[in-house]
Amino acid sequence: MLKGRTGTAIAAIMGAAAIAAAGCSSGGDGGGSGGKAEDAVKLAITPATGAQQVAPDKPVTVTADKGKLTSVTLTYGTKNAKAEGTLAPDGSSWKSSWTLRPSTTYTVTAKGAGDGGKEATATSTFTTLTPQNKLESGMSPLDGETVGVGMPVQLLLSRPVSTKAGKAAVEKALEVKASKPVEGAWHWVSDKEVDFRPREYWPSGQKVKVVAHLAGLKAGEGMYGMKDRSVSFTVGPKHVTTIDAKQHRATVTDGGRTARTMKVSMGKPGHESYSGTMIVQEKAGRMVMDSATTGNPGEYRIPTKWNVRLTYSGTFVHSAPWSTDSQGNDNVSHGCVNASPSDAKWFYEFSQRGDIVKVTGTSRQLQFGNGPTPWAKSWQDWLAGSASGKPVTAGPLQ
Repeated sequence: MLKGRTGTAIAAIMGAAAIAAAGCSSGGDGGGSGGKAEDAVKLAITPATGAQQVAPDKPVTVTADKGKLTSVTLTYGTKNAKAEGTLAPDGSSWKSSWTLRPSTTYTVTAKGAGDGGKEATATSTFTTLTPQNKLESGMSPLDGETVGVGMPVQLLLSRPVSTKAGKAAVEKALEVKASKPVEGAWHWVSDKEVDFRPREYWPSGQKVKVVAHLAGLKAGEGMYGMKDRSVSFTVGPKHVTTIDAKQHRATVTDGGRTARTMKVSMGKPGHESYSGTMIVQEKAGRMVMDSATTGNPGEYRIPTKWNVRLTYSGTFVHSAPWSTDSQGNDNVSHGCVNASPSDAKWFYEFSQRGDIVKVTGTSRQLQFGNGPTPWAKSWQDWLAGSASGKPVTAGPLQ
């Protein structure tokens, strides 16, 4: 095969192995029969066989002199997994597509044919270095999850990537594929988190796959990624909820049609709710709302049901049977969206992570980073947070 798959791993360069063609080239009678020795193809592989402490961000290359490559395989690990590579159109060379896994033994097997038809085979076995600083990662959404149209892809890193070059290298290693082309961009929320959102909301029914080729990726001095990550998810129905704090009403739409109108009560003076475009972050059937989590211990501690989180700081849509008389008339909550038990239960069951919730009519604005908040920024501001400064078009999903 001429192609396989590997992850983008980066490991710290703890010593460069001298790489020579000797011992990893083949010609003459190396596997063929007939013809003259000078007609045989000469194959050269880098890194050379036996090389140790190979930097995983350096590509594997194979070249053919006086002929063409007919096949190249790059395998690694005990199960001989295949790594991806690309053959030049003229067959003269081959190059690995992604970085290599740290602390891993690789074997390259190359075959070629000379101009006179004589065949040759060459192999090289080498080992990549063990990094000084290991970069681990996690991703959201969950693999196989169905999400709302506003859901971003979050890549969370165990170590900060502080340089623009390191961030650009990370972005280059990230593949976004979709069942239909979608324009989007990556944005660095912090040195340890980079998120992807489409320019507009995801189309309903879209299937998305994101692959982070982090294994072997060099993200800083002595810092290399250890593993690839991937996640596949489906975009569910378009749920958009608009909440007007002045009118004390929430209008829930499903695919553009009104599914329910709810009476609500928002944050009272001194505890104003946030205005802005948020997403449903998570749901909890039961929990205890404790003012200690907002820095005001002892002010309240109330068991609640049908909780739908909108911010990291603790804004929820939840059941509030104690405020039903105020719902639709006054704002009396501590910042959450109070709804009747029946409305709250319906909204809880209706909602999916990534659904859009827009709040208007309050004096307190949502701050970017208070949870996944990709829609708190304009498209231009979002694009400006990319190390590359360029949009990404999600490629075809195969």
